[in-house]
Amino acid sequence: MVRMLRHLGFELLRQKGSHAYFQHQDGRCTVVPMHRGEDLGRGLIRTILRDIEVSPGDFARFLRGA
Repeated sequence: MVRMLRHLGFELLRQKGSHAYFQHQDGRCTVVPMHRGEDLGRGLIRTILRDIEVSPGDFARFLRGA
């Protein structure tokens, strides 16, 4: 997820504990939990994609190309 955010132009704004706050120049922002050894849940991925205005299909294409 972090790799995709950086690819889209998001920058790490700050990190507090295990939560990283990313922001884009156009104002979009999201929070990504950085828990070692744990995958992001399906619902959390959808929430992050909604925050950054990326469709699930675009996310899947990014994963296949990465």
